[in-house]
Amino acid sequence: MPNRGRSVPGAQAVARAASLLRLVTAHGEGVPLQRLARDAGLSRSTAHRLLTALRAEGLVDQEDASALWMPGPELYLMGTVAAARYDVTELARDIVRSLAVKTEESAFFSVRRADETVCLLREEGSFPIRSFVLSEGVRFPLGVASAGLAILSFQPDHDVDAYLERHPELPERWGPAHEEARLRARLRETRERGYAVNPGLIVNGSWGMGAAVFDRDGRPEWALSLTGVEFRFGPDRLPQLGRTLLAHAHQLSSRIAGARR
Repeated sequence: MPNRGRSVPGAQAVARAASLLRLVTAHGEGVPLQRLARDAGLSRSTAHRLLTALRAEGLVDQEDASALWMPGPELYLMGTVAAARYDVTELARDIVRSLAVKTEESAFFSVRRADETVCLLREEGSFPIRSFVLSEGVRFPLGVASAGLAILSFQPDHDVDAYLERHPELPERWGPAHEEARLRARLRETRERGYAVNPGLIVNGSWGMGAAVFDRDGRPEWALSLTGVEFRFGPDRLPQLGRTLLAHAHQLSSRIAGARR
């Protein structure tokens, strides 16, 4: 993520604490200290010290039996206040459900947050074999999961260039398919096709599709997506799924624009 404001006194501690909060909320069922420290790039002692301070403020909690860290009650209270301004999940809920019913695949609604997407809604499809790559609260960098690929593909070229400059670690973390040239090729394909396709690049055999959802000014701030097993996304079915996905994304874009006038 960008390093804005790191020269401000205390900014490093705030950034580290914020990173831990994001990681804790991405694993709502609980996450061990060792994993939090590793994913945040911190020593165990530093991570524990920050988590203890956050727990004292009610922002995180720790389960006694398992010692797992999880979101605290204060986050819920803050979230209910922020939801009045930022939350559009209620506008999306029935559209996500319709998408799952019509495609029989798991459907999702995600929001862009800085250089990531965060899943806000998940609706299970009726097909009995499912992919569990994505669920509420899970974050991915832009350009990795299909939702983030769809959002990034409709950013201005200079924003795409800046994003790739900020994140040279993508190939190392997510595999050679995320090298710049290959990622740019997928972005071009997504713009031409209108929707993104992730052919098992995160988990082998688990495919995804994503379509950007735009605000009233034409900015891609959200995405609808589908995930499922590979054989459900064959060339005979992919165009039909794409048309259905785009139709639902257009409906949601129109709804959001109308609600925010």
